[in-house]
Amino acid sequence: MTTTQRVLAGLAAGAILGLALAWWEPNAAATAAAIAQPIGKLWLSALQMTVVPLVFALVVLGVNSARDAAASGRTARVAIVTFLILLALAATIAALLAPFLLSLLPRDAATAEAMRSALTSSTAAATAPPGPADWLANIVPTNAIAAAANGAMLPLVVFALFLGFALPKIDGERRAQILGLLQGISEAMIVVVRWVLWAAPIGVFALVLAVTAKVGFDLIGALGAYIALQSGIYLLMTLLMYVVAIAFGGEKLRHFASGIAPAQGIAASTQSSLASLPVMLECARTRLGYRDETSSLVLPMAASLFRITSPVQYVVACSFIAWASGIEISMWHMFAVVPLTVVVSMGSVGLPGQVSFMATNMPVAQALGLPVEPLGLLLAVDTIPDVFSTIGNVTADLGATAVVDKRTSATDA
Repeated sequence: MTTTQRVLAGLAAGAILGLALAWWEPNAAATAAAIAQPIGKLWLSALQMTVVPLVFALVVLGVNSARDAAASGRTARVAIVTFLILLALAATIAALLAPFLLSLLPRDAATAEAMRSALTSSTAAATAPPGPADWLANIVPTNAIAAAANGAMLPLVVFALFLGFALPKIDGERRAQILGLLQGISEAMIVVVRWVLWAAPIGVFALVLAVTAKVGFDLIGALGAYIALQSGIYLLMTLLMYVVAIAFGGEKLRHFASGIAPAQGIAASTQSSLASLPVMLECARTRLGYRDETSSLVLPMAASLFRITSPVQYVVACSFIAWASGIEISMWHMFAVVPLTVVVSMGSVGLPGQVSFMATNMPVAQALGLPVEPLGLLLAVDTIPDVFSTIGNVTADLGATAVVDKRTSATDA
C-alpha cells in the first residue's frame, strides 16, 4: 500500500468513527475528540519542526539555482522572467478568486468555532494579521535567528533571499561550502519529513476523528468544497496557459492542444511533472516544432524551477483555512503574500509531493496569521486535485516554452 493510500485510509477511518460517535453518542464523541486531538497535534508539530531549516535552505538554494541558470545565456534569462511572471499571475488570480468563491458558500458561525477548537490547541478567538504598516515594518528581520526561533517565516524568507543573492559575491570555494551545507540540511530535513509522513495515517486519523466528532458532517461538505475549488482553479490555470501560448507564443489553438495532449496524458496518469519530461521534450521538438536549443534548455529548467499550480495551492489552502475558521483576511494581505508564494514555489519544485505540501503551505499560512493545524486535513485530500495540478504544470511548461521560443527566435533573426 502506498503512502497516499495509507493516508486516505486513515482519513476514511477517522471520518467514519468520528461521525458515528457524533451521531450515536455525543458524550463519547467529545471524549474521543479530547484524546485524539493531542495525538494529531503531536504529528503536526513533528512536521512543523522541519519547516524553518527546510524552507531557509530551499530559498537560498533556489535563488542560486535560478541565478546560475539565468547566467547561462539569454534564452535562460527569458525563461526565468517568463516563469516569474506566470507564477505571479497564477497567485494573483487565485488571490482574487478563492476568497470570493468561498464567500458565496454558507458558513455557520458555530461550525467555524467548533472546527477551530477541534483543530487548534487553544480555543481563543483567532486574530487577523497586523495592519499594512506593521506588516511591512516586520518584513525585514532585526534578528534573523530570533525570527527563525519564533517561526516568523516571512522575515526569515527575506533574510534567505538576501543571503542567496549575496553568496555569488563571495569566494567561489566558500560559496560552494555554504551551498553544500544547505543542500545537506535540506536533504536531511526531507528524510525527517518522510519519517514523520510514515506516521501520517495515525496523525490524519486523529485529526479527522477530533474534527468530525465535534463538527459532524459539515466537515465532509467543507472538504468537498475545498477539493472542488482547488481542482477548478487548477483547470482555469490550464486553460490560461492555452491563452498564453496563443497570445504570446504565436501558437494556434488546435496545433498547441494536439501537440501537448500526449504529455498531458502522461501527467494525468503519473501525477509527476518530472516523469512527463521526456514526453514534453518529444512533444516540443516533433509535434510543436520548437527549436531544439530552446526546448532542451527551457523544459528541464521548468522541471527544476517552475510549477505554476503551486502558488494556487498555497493561496487556496490559506483562503479555505481562513473561511473554515471564521478568520477575516483582507485582500491587501492576500496580495502582499503573492511574492512569498512565488519565492517558496521556485525553491521547492524538486521536493516530493507530500513533503512539499507541508513545507510550502506552512510559511504562507503563518505569514497570514492563520493556524497551520488544518493543513494536516488538506494534505490528506490533496491526492484528488493533484491530478489536475500536474496537468496544469505540464501545460504551463510547454506554454512557457512556446513563449521563450518565439521571443528568442525573433531576436536571433
